[in-house]
Amino acid sequence: MGKKSWHLDRRTFIKGVGAACMLPYLECMGMGTLTSFAAPKAPKRLCILYFPNGVSMSPGADSKNAQWHWFPHTTGTNYKFTNSLSPLEPYRKKLSVLGGLSHPNSRNVLGHMAGDTFLTGGDLRGDKYLNTISVDQVAAQKLSKYTRIPSLTLSTDGGVGYKSRASTLSFDSTGKAIPSEHRQREIFERYFSPTGGATSAERRKSLQQDKKIVDLVLEDSKRLKKQLGYNDNVKLDEYMSSLNSIEEQVKRNEKWLDIPMKEFDASYINLNVDATVNPEAYLRSTMDLMILGLQTDLTRVMTFMMGREDGMGLFDAFPKLTLNLTGHHGMTHDRKTGYQERLGKYDQWLSKQFAYFLDRMENTHDEHGSLLDNTLVLYGSACCSTHNANNYPLVLAGGSKLGVKHGSYEVFDPKHVHMANLFVSMLNKLGVETESFGDSTGELPKILS
Repeated sequence: MGKKSWHLDRRTFIKGVGAACMLPYLECMGMGTLTSFAAPKAPKRLCILYFPNGVSMSPGADSKNAQWHWFPHTTGTNYKFTNSLSPLEPYRKKLSVLGGLSHPNSRNVLGHMAGDTFLTGGDLRGDKYLNTISVDQVAAQKLSKYTRIPSLTLSTDGGVGYKSRASTLSFDSTGKAIPSEHRQREIFERYFSPTGGATSAERRKSLQQDKKIVDLVLEDSKRLKKQLGYNDNVKLDEYMSSLNSIEEQVKRNEKWLDIPMKEFDASYINLNVDATVNPEAYLRSTMDLMILGLQTDLTRVMTFMMGREDGMGLFDAFPKLTLNLTGHHGMTHDRKTGYQERLGKYDQWLSKQFAYFLDRMENTHDEHGSLLDNTLVLYGSACCSTHNANNYPLVLAGGSKLGVKHGSYEVFDPKHVHMANLFVSMLNKLGVETESFGDSTGELPKILS
């Protein structure tokens, strides 16, 4: 339908006396009781939250510790949450528990290495680190044209880590790790104060300077490249690839400089929380920033690595700080009496944090309704138990307006259905047309079909 005379653009400004103010959202911008008006297209979003080391697994439904088994004991729509996932009960109609999925290339490697490939399905079985692009970055390539930044990569530790102990879930088109961010105040000031406290003119001047610096380095690299051997040229190419991404973001920042962000209230977000004192507040502060990023349409793609594999980083101490248990990695190796309950209680605590995220997503709205309804949210780990990179514990939530059918626990045949099948289906639901990803054998047979 063509644009009518009363149908205003969502970014319409009113101007006068040398000033320009963005209008609030009006019904004539597409929403309202008059169905003849054209509605703005609802954004499609992706969020992924990861925890390491695996979960509590019991021998069977009749075992003494069956209620601390992470997965439900029966499939279908009449399944019951065990204690480990019980905090998710209020959202059972808005989520699905998935079993049987994993990446074939990671099934026989050291379990902790599977965390590096959780979103890529890459083959890390050899001596070289040959990862591939992560599914969030495939989504970002398509969805970033609508937003200030392509994606937001978060973790509890920051940076990239190292092989088999990555501190990021995101990998670019060459399989190179994308550094994660973890300091809430810095994240807020960098992305939600886009002018950095400066005027637009000052910010524009700074961006122009950044562009000149990048141009100079790019020009000088051409001269240097002729003087280097093969190995050094490979390293230089990697460096220049990173520089190109910086150049792209400088251009993006310049483009968005005069476009104001949506109004928001961030007074409830604790930007000074200490993870070594209050892990729950720390995780929730990061989740609150994720919600704010979606609410303001800063980006439509986010990943959050809540902890690194093998007891690395801050996450390992969270069980001790919250439940007076031992370190998380050591706890997943423990086989002393009652270990399933101890680990299960921490699984339950993590589920409680995920339930907080779902609650905030459900109760935060934009002009299209609940954020959760237009967002696919994947929560899980690359191990079912320590060093066992099979049968990933996974929960897929949200996306009711994207056509996702929730409310069941489904177990898939690992011989025929791979984790990558889930990614193919998720990408298609996000409007990113995809026939294959990694070693996929098609789409997921249920839920997203």
